[in-house]
Amino acid sequence: MINVSMLLVGVLLLVGIGSSKFSARLGVPVLVLFLGVGMLAGSEGLGRIPFEDYALASNAGSAALALILFDGGLRTSLSAVRSVWRPALALSTVGVLITSLLTGLTAAWVLQLPLLQGLLLGSIVGSTDAAAVFSVLRTSGLKLPERLTDTLEVESGSNDPMAIFLTVGLISLITGSSDSFQGLVGLFFSQFGVGSLVGIAVGRLAAWAVNRIHLHYPGLYPLLALAFGLVAFGLAAVLGGSGFLAVYVAGIVLGNSSIVFRRGIFSFHDALAWLGQIVLFVMLGLLSFPSRLLAVAGEGLLIALVLILLARPVAVVVSLLPFRFRRRELTFLSWVGLKGAVPITLATFPLLAGVPQSQLIFNAVFFVVLISAITQGWSLPLVARWLRIGRPADPAPALSVEIHALRHVDGEIVDYTVKPGAQVAGQHLRDLALPDGVLVTLILRGKQVVMPRGSTPLEPGDHVFVALRTRLQPLIDRLFDPQPEPPSLPADLSLSFNAATTVEQLHRFFGFPLPAPGPASSPGQSLASLLQDVAPKAMTRLGVFRLEAGADGDYVSVRMARSDHD
Repeated sequence: MINVSMLLVGVLLLVGIGSSKFSARLGVPVLVLFLGVGMLAGSEGLGRIPFEDYALASNAGSAALALILFDGGLRTSLSAVRSVWRPALALSTVGVLITSLLTGLTAAWVLQLPLLQGLLLGSIVGSTDAAAVFSVLRTSGLKLPERLTDTLEVESGSNDPMAIFLTVGLISLITGSSDSFQGLVGLFFSQFGVGSLVGIAVGRLAAWAVNRIHLHYPGLYPLLALAFGLVAFGLAAVLGGSGFLAVYVAGIVLGNSSIVFRRGIFSFHDALAWLGQIVLFVMLGLLSFPSRLLAVAGEGLLIALVLILLARPVAVVVSLLPFRFRRRELTFLSWVGLKGAVPITLATFPLLAGVPQSQLIFNAVFFVVLISAITQGWSLPLVARWLRIGRPADPAPALSVEIHALRHVDGEIVDYTVKPGAQVAGQHLRDLALPDGVLVTLILRGKQVVMPRGSTPLEPGDHVFVALRTRLQPLIDRLFDPQPEPPSLPADLSLSFNAATTVEQLHRFFGFPLPAPGPASSPGQSLASLLQDVAPKAMTRLGVFRLEAGADGDYVSVRMARSDHD
């Protein structure tokens, strides 16, 4: 039996992975194809694989979602959380409540359900699904504005506790296991509070352990990070909090810490997240019965339309009213309220609790999720273009260069894409005047590897691999950004430039306007000649900079001047 099971799992994985190749060509989100593979292999599909174990599906779904959320947390920057936590929190709480209420009232009327059962269905589909959002954003081929991307990702990663609270609370009221308002309030705060605290604590412990344990085998570092992610999920759940929130927060804390073997850990969990998505959606597809879905198609379509066209837009507008989003952004956020694996997993809760008419609720939820994933996921790029939001994502390079460090290394190899309008576009390498600690190591032009020389021009579309010291990356990021922010330089800035660097090149590098020509300097004058003019003092001022002779004659030290007399 185990041999047959392993064969089936392997075949389903191969078919699931293979279907992802056709996702972009067909214009269908990859998660919908994974669901389709499961439905084709299921009891009423071509594969005829019998599967109706809701308890197993719920447990396996929770484990897969934990892997997906942990990977999503690892890739969520702390600066993104800081910039959008208020609107994301509003969507995760008030937004989910409004969506659940409007959808639930509609479901009670359309399906002729008691009010509490209708609200239960609305609560199950009320949250934006992290697995669906992460999957669609990755595969959409779009580069959205950072504020929108960050809001969607933080919202989808943090709104599960609200949906779980509403779902569990309503099940308790329906089954009579709880009729205490205080108990429901306690459940709400424990879901958010315990989940957040456990996630922060375990994330910090994970970062400390990864850096201090000094493992001799590199392959154990990703497993160590995974172990802490599972601990965060399980510990929060045992203590009465949200395991989903805890594992997401733990991923954010760990991913924003300085850790060894960083790229190896990220690559491993990226693969695990894909495995989780394939297993999750294929399994949920196996759990479906097309005949049952067709029986609720009319009612499910009406509920889905109300959810997509009324409930989610009202929730977005009300939740984000204080945060000054533009109308186009609100429209886009309203459309990307994707539903996915979380609602289907939550729909197994009423079945396991013996809630009356829970099978009808499960079938309706499944149909609503299908409509949401197909319509919203498929049309996301079209809606973005119609609203003139975002741009095509940068093409992935055919070559990857990484540092797999088992100890702390003050260095990175960063892959930059040369975009039209960026400062480096059309420039020869020798004209960039890069500081000491920055070196262009490789250029990929199409499928051709170009060895960098001073005379090599950087053309739009080039992938430029730059080795640099970590602290210098923000300055280099600006060079490749078509719309860089005004420079904000630290007061203790100290860099070394080649002595042949000109005044014009120095100002262009930092993004400062060139000073008016004067007797002290001219744009084409080198830093070395400026210092020669003030010898033997070997120190002079150039705008906001203080120039000093370096330890050898080949470099000049450039510092921020502390005062007008410095």
